[in-house]
Amino acid sequence: MQHVKVPQDRLGVLIGEGGETMREIERRAEVRLDIDSESGSVAIDATGDPVTAMVAPDIVRAIGRGFKPDAALSLLDDEMRMFELIDIEDATRNKNDLQRQKGRLIGENGRTRELMEELTGAEVVIYGTTLGIIGQPEEVQAVRRAAEMILDGAPHGAVYGFLERKHNELTHGVEL
Repeated sequence: MQHVKVPQDRLGVLIGEGGETMREIERRAEVRLDIDSESGSVAIDATGDPVTAMVAPDIVRAIGRGFKPDAALSLLDDEMRMFELIDIEDATRNKNDLQRQKGRLIGENGRTRELMEELTGAEVVIYGTTLGIIGQPEEVQAVRRAAEMILDGAPHGAVYGFLERKHNELTHGVEL
């Protein structure tokens, strides 16, 4: 049995309308979820295939970090798909710096985050103090690198250039 902590404001999304999302996770990941709505603690117990069930904590964690249930459940679609979290707070000195860095990662009107998604194929969510990524390993790696560049103070233009090159690598590598 595993425990995952989910923020209070994400519990409703995890449970879903009439428990629909929770039931779908239980069915598809072959687990039982025991959600404590007071503490936000979610106990995850495998009920079927233990290998399938191993993905459940990441699904719950991803929803807890701002992903839509469909995006989180996509982790079950392909065993290579992965979920990764980058703690933005680690790269900041104080609250103001955290806000500034979050703003840089999101970009004007969400453009930077959007480009990360468009050019890598990964799903990217910025929630609280984390940047979450769901995608294939090379997609996740490209987003992680772009986020690190931004957090290290690289100009957006340089990051977009990097993402364009990665996009070409990712798309043209497949077509050969």
